[in-house]
Amino acid sequence: MGRLIIISNRLPFSLDKSGEDVKIRQSSGGLVSALKGYFDQSNDKGKFSEKIWVGSCDFDENDWNENKDKLQSTDFSIKPVFIEDQLYSDYYNGFSNSTIWPLFHYFPSLTEFEKQHFEAYYKVNQMFADSINEIVRPDDVIWIHDYQLMILPQMLRRQNPDATIGFFLHIPFPSYEIFRLLPLQWKKSILEGLMGADLIGFHTYEYARYFINSAKMVLGLENQYSLLQFENRVVRADLFPIGIDFNKFKKASEDKEVIAYKNDLLKNFKDKKLIFSVDRLDYTKGLNYRLQGYQNFLERYPEWREKVIFILNIIPSRDKIAAYNDRKRMIEEKVSEINGKFSTIQWQPLIYRYNHLPFQELCGLYLAANIALITPLRDGMNLVAKEYVASSKEGGVLILSELTGAASELNDALLVNPTDTEEMADTIASALKMPLEEQKHRIQAMQKRLSEYDVVQWVNDFLDQLSKIKKDQEKMQVKLLDANAIRKIKNDYSKAVKRCILLDYDGTLTPLTKMPSHASPSRDVIKFLEELSADVKNEVVIISGRDADTLQKWLGHLKLNFIAEHGSFIRYKNGEWESQTNVPSGWKEEIRPMLEAYVFRCPGSHIEEKQNTITWHYRNAHADLGFLRSRELLNNLSQLTANSPLQVIDGNKVLEIRLTGMDKGMTALKVFNKLNPDFTLCIGDDTTDEDMFTALEAKAYTIKIGNGTTAARFNIATQKEVLPFLQEIASVKKTIKQRIFDLLK
Repeated sequence: MGRLIIISNRLPFSLDKSGEDVKIRQSSGGLVSALKGYFDQSNDKGKFSEKIWVGSCDFDENDWNENKDKLQSTDFSIKPVFIEDQLYSDYYNGFSNSTIWPLFHYFPSLTEFEKQHFEAYYKVNQMFADSINEIVRPDDVIWIHDYQLMILPQMLRRQNPDATIGFFLHIPFPSYEIFRLLPLQWKKSILEGLMGADLIGFHTYEYARYFINSAKMVLGLENQYSLLQFENRVVRADLFPIGIDFNKFKKASEDKEVIAYKNDLLKNFKDKKLIFSVDRLDYTKGLNYRLQGYQNFLERYPEWREKVIFILNIIPSRDKIAAYNDRKRMIEEKVSEINGKFSTIQWQPLIYRYNHLPFQELCGLYLAANIALITPLRDGMNLVAKEYVASSKEGGVLILSELTGAASELNDALLVNPTDTEEMADTIASALKMPLEEQKHRIQAMQKRLSEYDVVQWVNDFLDQLSKIKKDQEKMQVKLLDANAIRKIKNDYSKAVKRCILLDYDGTLTPLTKMPSHASPSRDVIKFLEELSADVKNEVVIISGRDADTLQKWLGHLKLNFIAEHGSFIRYKNGEWESQTNVPSGWKEEIRPMLEAYVFRCPGSHIEEKQNTITWHYRNAHADLGFLRSRELLNNLSQLTANSPLQVIDGNKVLEIRLTGMDKGMTALKVFNKLNPDFTLCIGDDTTDEDMFTALEAKAYTIKIGNGTTAARFNIATQKEVLPFLQEIASVKKTIKQRIFDLLK
């Protein structure tokens, strides 16, 4: 039984020293709250033999040695990483929070690009790696958290190639257009660092897709849905929206201290509606826009003056960074402006607090508030929104920024654009007038979601998927065809009564060429296919992206089955071509102008158009320029075809646009079911063939040409080896007389 090693920038507590007394204070933050909730609730005693938390700390090594016995938690043991103050500042205040944080939250104007800070970031990640390498064991599960440690997974992978490593990003991952602002080496280091993990988790589908797109654009990786191929491994990038300790907040509504605090609030603000916000001090929280929205509300809806109070609680954060101190000053100026403009002797419209909130007070405010106003400009998730919903007992309205990760789950909140202060004002007014029954209906729907996917489910989901991807990697590891495998394939071939042999064309039966029209079959290929199809037990299927006319011209005289354009057309042996789709081809008129523009932008590229597909080839372009332009075009095509019946296939030096559902996997399975063979052999070389390998996984001998991770059972190193391999397999049916005849030729 292995151990769970949790790694985060900071350990989940700090030391408060007063004279000789040392007190332990649990740190605040979403990760600490989430994992503590998991430890408190989960019944995973049999899953891990031990839990270890690795992180930096705000105490020195002497403090640790003197107090480490007090610091050992019943939930987990501690492994501190000691970092010199200036180095930590450059790593944390510098690269982590003055480069990554603003950029990933879409504040490029606040982003700093200091080489010294990146070097510190790299060095601290290496210090974490060195510390973990001292304790890691082969059966450990390593779970790394957040943006401060994005290079760490690959550093650990180098020393522990078979390790089980998960990474979770708690902030947004930005679109490629934002991410590309980083210098090239920084971009590559971050992406390669993350690809050292087996599973990379994000809060939302969009963040996962942005990451995959950046990995493709910068590193040239291939993907199938949420799977990426990197250094002979398959890595999964997927969404795991973090949950909360739902029961903790639900039960807090029955706590005597919480109820007393709530009642005091209601007594002090009798007959007043309460709006509540709690946020860490940060420019991403949109606090000035929020205050302006409240001011607009008071101006547009004067009937609510003296009937509503906005309680704004800001939690101190990162006060060593200039941008944060500037933000605090701006917020306090705006608070003074609103109170100065609207206050009366009996009423103050806004109560502002700048301090930490004890748990009971926080829950009391959740219970007392008629509205939770939570409108960040960007937020990876936002657990405050979830906590408010979980705490609610008698209604309440959540007004939530549509730019938070939580917005994708909390659909029954009133969603607003956080920069639209007029919309915010109108939404506040609507919330205040919302009938109690509607409030309860919305809250209950959201509570159902939060209770079903709480923090325990989140942790279990991530760890279960991490275990699954490790098993998938074992199945998808490269396995070159060896003598034993060939012997078994030959034996099964010889015993079979009915065989199905599915062969890709370009890159499989023939080498790839600069121009598709130059890839006509050689005499040896035609002769072999003729001999193979002459065996009455064999059904030979050419399954290609080629158009029907070309396949008919080159191979139509042979007794073969054909699949053209990845399944758009099928012709069974001695039959006629049959179209598999009735969708008009007018969609190509929308796509062609973009492809034509990239032909001009990328000398050597060209367009190939078929009846149901259109393809941009860049094999003849300069390698670097072709790849760069292909990433740009892929990004543009993906946006253009979103929410359409089209899919973009990122193939071997080609981008192909075709109808969704027309792929080799579905078509190969259709042909397999029709022919019903007892032996199936399937060979291909391209991304498009992976669908075929996956569909026939348990039904066929699947073989991928070339290196790299694949769903196929076996690999053949090069295209030149395909024909000799097929000839060897087919030779088992030849008589001694035929073999002698072959030798004499």
